Amino acid sequence: MTLATRGLLLGILAMAILVTASNVLVQYPINDYLTWGAFTYPVCFLVTDLCTRTLGAEKARRVVLVGFAIAVLLSLVFATPRIALASGAAFLSAQLLDVAIFDRLRRAAWWLAPLTSSLLASALDTALFFSLAFAGTEVPWVTLAIGDYLVKLAIALAMLIPFRALIAVLPSREKLAASRGA
Repeated sequence: MTLATRGLLLGILAMAILVTASNVLVQYPINDYLTWGAFTYPVCFLVTDLCTRTLGAEKARRVVLVGFAIAVLLSLVFATPRIALASGAAFLSAQLLDVAIFDRLRRAAWWLAPLTSSLLASALDTALFFSLAFAGTEVPWVTLAIGDYLVKLAIALAMLIPFRALIAVLPSREKLAASRGA
């Protein structure tokens, strides 16, 4: 199995686990401003950014699409259908936006692409997910969305540390391309 194939499979597995866990955890509020899902979902942006950086935008989109399909199916089992569908719509939109922004900025300063793409895609994800999942219910979804986005901002900043460390040790696109011939 090539390094690129391993990277794809690990990315897909990470996405499926993170999104499914987040869809279960979002059903458990901590207070009026946060759910437990606020702490797991933002790590998806780290996975997407690492895949875009090492595998390229096309393969990162594949990780997003396959991870999305698996996570929606698992979420239909472990979460409510409304949460699963809202999550799927928000995840797909936000992660594809993340890939597009990251890929355009990836040659800039090492921190600019992951931070900008995560912050903008998180805003889209938060707005879509909370409005689709909870509008018209008794859930205080606007305050949960605000709290969720603030946590995503904090985690996006914190994820710069593992991003920087991991890009130093993960194989480059060139090394992955060379491994295809091996």
